[in-house]
Amino acid sequence: MHQPAITGTGVFTPPEIITNDELVAAFNAHVDLWNAENAAAIAAGEVEAKAYSSSEFIVAASGIERRHVLDKSGVLDPAVMHPWLRERADDEPSVMAEMGVAAARAALEMAGVAAGEVDLVICAASNHERAYPAIAVEIQQLLGSGGFAFDMNVACSSATFGIQAAADMIRSGSAGKALVISPEICSAHLEWRDRDCHFIFGDVATAVLIEREDEAAKPRFVIRSTRCATEFSNNIRNNNGFLRRTRKGHMEDRRDMQFMQNGRKVFKDVLPMVSAHIAAHMAEEGVQAVDLKRLWLHQANKTMNDYIGRKVLGRDPEPGEQPNILQDYANTSSAGSIIAFAKYSKDLEAGDVGLICSFGAGYSVGSVIVERRIG
Repeated sequence: MHQPAITGTGVFTPPEIITNDELVAAFNAHVDLWNAENAAAIAAGEVEAKAYSSSEFIVAASGIERRHVLDKSGVLDPAVMHPWLRERADDEPSVMAEMGVAAARAALEMAGVAAGEVDLVICAASNHERAYPAIAVEIQQLLGSGGFAFDMNVACSSATFGIQAAADMIRSGSAGKALVISPEICSAHLEWRDRDCHFIFGDVATAVLIEREDEAAKPRFVIRSTRCATEFSNNIRNNNGFLRRTRKGHMEDRRDMQFMQNGRKVFKDVLPMVSAHIAAHMAEEGVQAVDLKRLWLHQANKTMNDYIGRKVLGRDPEPGEQPNILQDYANTSSAGSIIAFAKYSKDLEAGDVGLICSFGAGYSVGSVIVERRIG
């Protein structure tokens, strides 16, 4: 059995930024248009008027201040309220593959590994832009990697589940160097016209390079242990899919074909599930709260992370112990915890222990305990 280690991380950040103020201005303009168009039904009590959003509401509800997106022009157009992404020809790189390759190359450069040395590529993300061929196989071809590749989807837990899959294959010897890539185009499955969620998501791509520790040439994070769990729930759901065309009326613009969640129910269910999962994983590995130098949590909501941090550490996390990036990136689904890990891990010293955790639809939760090694 070989010891897997994370030797490289990469983050592709789209250049376009939408601030809360920009988002609110567009949303409120949409509200005015919608309320005017439905004035008669509103007056008759048949539908409720839409309410304005505000930057203060967004920060209080989530901690989010801005988000990166692939296209802001469509999102900020009150008559459109979704990104405009150019259709790609079949012989062009897909959007997800293009993002994933950029993140992967950064991870490879950090690790000092050539793309041709990689023999496993996993594209682990919440929503894939096509059913097949696999985005991972396309990324493999664009990078010039060997071996094999496949897609996987465990919603917001995709990255940590992908890390477990890759680490297990490296342990067994079926792969030597693996890339776990999470290109998340969350702006395309968000309903920007819904006040309860219009501010939640942003776009990004992350990559993690995992290889045998005895082949690592640079400082690394040894993967000491991984743990994954799922429990079915409909409280976070997207009903879009190829079966839409088989059902009358389902090709119309339907709310349930975009991101949906019962936020209050998710809070009630997921917080204790994640806290208990992390506690059990740490106990299984013999890691005490005092041993944990850093928590890299899924970046969905600041209140959720603060709650989990207190439960895991038994106190309020000190500055830097539980880094948040969602104020700048918003929720980026499976990529969030990896962004936090990539940006806030290099300062750890040899022997320091940290934990990466992501959680979301499924319900699903995945955690990875890592230890810093320098020499």
